[in-house]
Amino acid sequence: VQLQASGGGLVQAGGSLRLSCAVSGRTFSNPVMGWFRQAPGMEREFVAVRWRSGSTFYADSVKGRFTMSRDSAKNTVYLQMNSLKPDDTAVYYCAASNSVILSAIRSASAYGYWGQGTHVTVSG
Repeated sequence: VQLQASGGGLVQAGGSLRLSCAVSGRTFSNPVMGWFRQAPGMEREFVAVRWRSGSTFYADSVKGRFTMSRDSAKNTVYLQMNSLKPDDTAVYYCAASNSVILSAIRSASAYGYWGQGTHVTVSG
């Protein structure tokens, strides 16, 4: 399974970006897909996840501003990021798992497949 993240860039505070994560190779029938981010010198942190049922969960810091969606025909998940803040500056990674349990969806260690990351810089 290969994950290809894209869509990052430089944006002013208050602006928007849409990240994409294309899944290719051997694909799962219904994987759990997540977005994580890592700022310089910081731990990788949970941003959003789409559970097998289609339900989405978000970190408190992005709730109401970020929306995760999926286009199953394109094997792609998206992260629409609105009202961006300088604190959102990080490398964003998409991740996939076919075995993560619900209680662990916010844990990066529960995901076995990762994209290469895409940089998001929000200027203040």
